Amino acid sequence: MIDKAREIALKVLYKIDKDEAYSNIILNEMINKNSDMLSKKDIGLISEIVYGVTTWRFTIDEIIKKHSKIRIKKISPWILNILREAIYQIIFLDKIPKSAAVNEGVNLAKKYGNKGSIGFTNAILRNIDEKDYKDLFNEKDELNRISKTMSMPKWIIEELKEDGLDNNKILDICKNSNIRPNISIRVNNLKTNKNELKDILNKEGIDVKEGILSDFLVLEKARGIENLKSFKEGLFTVQDEVAGLTALVLNPKEGENILDACSSPGGKTTYLAEIMKNKGYIEAWDIHEHRVELVKQNSKRLGIAIINEKVEDASIYNENYKNKFDKILLDVPCLGIGVLKRKPDIKWQKKKEEIDTISKTQFNILDTCSKYLKDEGELVYSTCSIFKSENRNLIEKFLNSNSEFELETLNFNEKFFLNYLSEGKYLEVYQNEKTDGFFICKLAKKGKK
Repeated sequence: MIDKAREIALKVLYKIDKDEAYSNIILNEMINKNSDMLSKKDIGLISEIVYGVTTWRFTIDEIIKKHSKIRIKKISPWILNILREAIYQIIFLDKIPKSAAVNEGVNLAKKYGNKGSIGFTNAILRNIDEKDYKDLFNEKDELNRISKTMSMPKWIIEELKEDGLDNNKILDICKNSNIRPNISIRVNNLKTNKNELKDILNKEGIDVKEGILSDFLVLEKARGIENLKSFKEGLFTVQDEVAGLTALVLNPKEGENILDACSSPGGKTTYLAEIMKNKGYIEAWDIHEHRVELVKQNSKRLGIAIINEKVEDASIYNENYKNKFDKILLDVPCLGIGVLKRKPDIKWQKKKEEIDTISKTQFNILDTCSKYLKDEGELVYSTCSIFKSENRNLIEKFLNSNSEFELETLNFNEKFFLNYLSEGKYLEVYQNEKTDGFFICKLAKKGKK
């Protein structure tokens, strides 16, 4: 009899490959669809397998290549993902016996393969052991070794190398891209305070600890957060702390006129409103109607009334907005290499060729929206990427052609982030045990003399 949890995990992995879909979306859909027949333990195993295989896919495929006479591209997608699923359990999950992983893999092959693939699956899985992973560390070329042992595409490693990072730093980034992310939440001070929220969450069965930033808490072993009463009542927002730091760096004031030009799903936008104590005006743009709707939903849940959500393309100049805003937040579209531990699919979906295209889009948005800033106004530029071509290099290019702007020194008291502050003006956070990778800088527009 086939184990239901492993079969659902297989279906999710197959769909991720077939449709190039994001694992979190497909995973949630599949769990919700089968929720009546799944226990908490089942859901935990499904999530573990899906995120684990997605994270370690390249490493697992290297192990398959070692044992298979058939090329990876020639293996049936169903059988390939059965192998990946079973090998992940054998190599990376200590609590699951090898015999269970092998037997369940063969059972799945009987349903999703043919007679030949059943024997093929059985033969490979019975030959797998932990030594297969350890052998990858014998790779002589250091960058190849990092790629194979840390399951990181070579082009990402090469890009970081070109940015001037040494091999130890690159290895550290890759390691931290594979760990499970913290679940950090931002207290909605419009409705509650940190101590009250701690008590409420404890009563809901959630353990909490202090975050890095004063408005943040970190949740321990929390699942189904969106189903909590406290979440539905808008007492908090799920947000990585370094992403929240963008709003603190912009430092909006009550009564100011603010633009968040790339706002969806609204985490940073709503934090701006909370900092402003729901007094002032914020325009929140996105290019797609359904994403604008996400900002509206978040604003409503949090009890925020000062956000005006609009479908607007931030890369196309609109004379009506010239010199209109006191402050602007540009958290621009990016490759997302800083959030790999949260979205491991990005490693396999993004390509090196996209760097040039995305950096041109980023520059266009910055150049366009900078014209919407009042004299003596301030603009924060941020990305959840860690490539210099999307960040520092782009800002330097902008400043070279826009003499009315200058970089501001970043002032904040959070000692943890000070370790990532370069020249006092570039916050270049690489993936670490507590936060995602991120880039933040602040530009000021000079007043007319």
